[in-house]
Amino acid sequence: MTTEQAKFLLDFTLPTLKRETATTAKVIAATPDAHLDYRPSERCMTAAELLWHIASADVMFLDGILSGTFGKGPEKPESITSPEQISAWYMERMSAAIEKLSTYTPEEAAKILDLYGFLQAPAAGIITFAVGHSIHHRGQLSAYLRPMGGKVPSIYGPSADENPFAKAEAV
Repeated sequence: MTTEQAKFLLDFTLPTLKRETATTAKVIAATPDAHLDYRPSERCMTAAELLWHIASADVMFLDGILSGTFGKGPEKPESITSPEQISAWYMERMSAAIEKLSTYTPEEAAKILDLYGFLQAPAAGIITFAVGHSIHHRGQLSAYLRPMGGKVPSIYGPSADENPFAKAEAV
């Protein structure tokens, strides 16, 4: 990938990442606090584990891109105890990282990074991988919400629980 191609990919992907981050924060915040031990089967993470996996992995990906190396990801602060707090922490960390990535030069966007030895790709390409990972687990979490007694927010359009167009239809 040339530096120009990498910069194009970065500039093309960042607005998507920003939108997906806001949607993910909304799904995290919609998780019922009373049933964080819920899991659809023993092979699945609990809702609490999944919430932190999504938030910390997304932050880990962007922090790793910015630093050039990937670590295990951030530890959950003891002060964060609810889905709403995880959502706020997530938005703060992701927004700051996205802002830094928006200033990347073509050379920084094209720098080859090693993601735990299984993926070597330009920084801009790692971002596309991270977006897919986040969407995958957000879909998993959204499938937990109704069995937990929660409501599924609008993600790519209306859900049975949230219709952002309802006011427009009532006119």
